[in-house]
Amino acid sequence: MMFKQRAEAEKRIATQLRDLRREVATLREALGRIEQRQLAAEPSPALRDHEFRVYSQWGEDGILQHLLRHVRVAQPVFVEFGVETYVEANTRFLLTNHGWSGLVIDGSEDNIAFIRRDPIYWRHNLKAVCSFITRDNINDLIAGAGLNGDIGLLSVDIDGNDYWVWEAITGITPALVVTEYNALFGAERAVTVPYDPEFQRTAKHPSNLYYGASLAALVGLGRRKGYAFVGTNTAGNNAFFVRRDLLPPTLPELTVAAGFTQRAFREGRDAAGKLTFLSAEQEAAIATSLPLVEVEP
Repeated sequence: MMFKQRAEAEKRIATQLRDLRREVATLREALGRIEQRQLAAEPSPALRDHEFRVYSQWGEDGILQHLLRHVRVAQPVFVEFGVETYVEANTRFLLTNHGWSGLVIDGSEDNIAFIRRDPIYWRHNLKAVCSFITRDNINDLIAGAGLNGDIGLLSVDIDGNDYWVWEAITGITPALVVTEYNALFGAERAVTVPYDPEFQRTAKHPSNLYYGASLAALVGLGRRKGYAFVGTNTAGNNAFFVRRDLLPPTLPELTVAAGFTQRAFREGRDAAGKLTFLSAEQEAAIATSLPLVEVEP
């Protein structure tokens, strides 16, 4: 009897937690819609003036809403990879609030199983695929989900081969691209970590600071792929691009110098995995002391 009562109590608690999470999500989305309407009247072209967070890690939700007020998107479809459990993501608000559909990819079976158990998976047109992304498989993964040609958004955040994977993508032509950059590499150098199909950030260097590409490298790559750089977030870790044929006069293209934001957060770790709280200069000294590849700016 005791085991039965305990099982019933655990079931009630699980149900209550599920209902609570659903209510919190509803409130977050309602607040996001309020912020969206309030910022729609903001005339500033600066992306940071439009930031707000619903499901994104920083202010990307608000920035994307701002960009979508100015950029015509033919297909409300997204591709995002490096999403972990998709609880925190750049595209979730587009999925739940705007009815977009899309593909999310993560290398963890547990993360993908979590996403597929999430009620959003049956309520919305979302496909979750488990794969460790490389520049050799990314086009097949996207095509395997039935996506090609014009889509609305590509979001790249894999803490490693970001530059090489975006460079390799040819099957889709997103209207918008948001990709993580490593501000520790500075505003001048066009550099990326060398390509390694098995790149894992912490395994590569225990500091957790050695990953990705500089902003100048990504802006140069974006230019060659037909994209205009329009700014970064205030956290100093995400860059935003608009496909050049869709770029309106209301969104000025920026130089790297004008759009670069140094990050304020500190995420360096010691060999035991504990945060070290080093200064930005100290973190940059570690990141730039390791092998980097110079690319076309």
